[in-house]
Amino acid sequence: MATAPGPLDALRFDNSYVREVDGDSSGVARSRQVEHAGWSKAAATPVSNPRLVAWSAEVAADLGLAGIEDARRFAQVFAGNETLPGMQPFAACYGGHQFGHWAGQLGDGRALTLGEVLTPSGARQELQLKGAGPTPYSRGSDGRAVLRSSIREFLCSEAMHHLGVPTTRALSLVRTGDAVVRDILYQGDPRPEPGAIVCRVAPSFLRFGHFELPAVRGDLNLLGQLMVHALRRHHPEIVPEFGLQRGAEPKPGAILGAIGVFFKTVAERTAELMDHWMRVGFVHGVMNTDNLSILGLTLDYGPYGWIDVYDPDWTPNTTDAQGRRYRFGHQPMVAHWNLLQLARALYPLAAEAGGADAGGTDRAEAAMREGLDHYQQVFDQRAGDTLAAKLGLRAFGTEAADLGARLHLLMQRHDTDMTRLYRALARVPAGAEASPEARLAALGGAFYGTEAVPEAVTADWSTWLNDWTAQVRRDAREPAERVAAMNAVNPRYVLRNFLAQQAIDAAEQGDDTEVNALLDLLRRPYDDQPEHAQKYDQRRPEWARNKPGCSMLSCSS
Repeated sequence: MATAPGPLDALRFDNSYVREVDGDSSGVARSRQVEHAGWSKAAATPVSNPRLVAWSAEVAADLGLAGIEDARRFAQVFAGNETLPGMQPFAACYGGHQFGHWAGQLGDGRALTLGEVLTPSGARQELQLKGAGPTPYSRGSDGRAVLRSSIREFLCSEAMHHLGVPTTRALSLVRTGDAVVRDILYQGDPRPEPGAIVCRVAPSFLRFGHFELPAVRGDLNLLGQLMVHALRRHHPEIVPEFGLQRGAEPKPGAILGAIGVFFKTVAERTAELMDHWMRVGFVHGVMNTDNLSILGLTLDYGPYGWIDVYDPDWTPNTTDAQGRRYRFGHQPMVAHWNLLQLARALYPLAAEAGGADAGGTDRAEAAMREGLDHYQQVFDQRAGDTLAAKLGLRAFGTEAADLGARLHLLMQRHDTDMTRLYRALARVPAGAEASPEARLAALGGAFYGTEAVPEAVTADWSTWLNDWTAQVRRDAREPAERVAAMNAVNPRYVLRNFLAQQAIDAAEQGDDTEVNALLDLLRRPYDDQPEHAQKYDQRRPEWARNKPGCSMLSCSS
């Protein structure tokens, strides 16, 4: 029986990627190597009983959906059981470096792009289902996702957005009604778990790995198509300058100049993203090149985590436990390394565009070096400004650098909760008349194992607080203004792993209340929300120290 048209049918699709980039239209879903194609036609594998668990009203509104009039049909569509007019589902083909080593073809093994929606505001947003079944890139796996990882991705996508961190978004979370077998810690104990599908949303899901795979294969034709598509879609302001309009003949040297602009922009956005991650204490956990977005968006929420006890060497990923390549403090360096791999991928195209003479390769190398240098310059500038803002200081300088370095050493040495410490710092009385005891008392609850500042470390903290308050007074900033500015960059609420796990535990028992409660809380992470403080503004409890999902996580989902 035909489904009656509704608001979902009003979504307007215009699928530029499948139109502008060569693809594999065979529709064959078996795992295989796919050559000379940026995508493969694919279809979601139907699920037995889709049910909507949660959805983001903000994302729906951006897409032009005022609400959900028919939750049952909504679940059918965003579980992949029904295709709307204009959708052209595909799985993307890309490669990547994983843990520092070239992994070859990877691709969307369990993700399926439904199409690109033209929104009422004139933007273009790509809709993608994660967990929709096997594709040519599934490498023998089932292409599904479990409820626990889907809850984590759904909540974190929205939490990061409201923290002000560039990210993909999440429209919906749907239970499939089917079981998925997973070995959660890869210890030889596979078990059935409830399955789920997240519909994630972004202007584009293009990754560094999209460019790496054709470069490694020597497919300059596909590499060029991807570059022109990315420029037209994401840099329309430079298209006329370089003669890259559809049907136009590129100007001499235009492609090289455009590649330079593209790479420099990717580098800048990546630097800004790293600064945001470090600002809020977020650890991605799997910073492979296939997980980095050319738009500087946080992409692919797997074994991520927030710093509880401040530790630059902490990684949430069990797979990374030995080498700790993706540890918190190393993320900016890894991003630079990943950009270097992207530069190497773009170089053949840039060198070809530069001309056959020796000067062409020199110009290509210079463009790549300029982008890498720009990354470091932008990150250093942003990181300094962010540190000053977190400390409540007007500008970054030698005093802020010294105070920040000393503070981080103190936090690491004394089992300090990063989120709670920075938030508490705004409450410290900075006036010269305030006693050392009053200043220390304001930090109560920021340390693990006690509700007050441990006696053994009061001297260290008192010295630092004296120096910090002296600098604050030299800044001569109005106290209320300073506190408001600090609270605007230091969140009170973040999606700690144990909070997500509690929501997962309840949802696996059929209670979705906590998923939606966290979604609502994390819409306003910088507000005090005193009615929620007792439950959600908490340090990691002792029971969560070694509980799976609350400390270390695997890539299993």
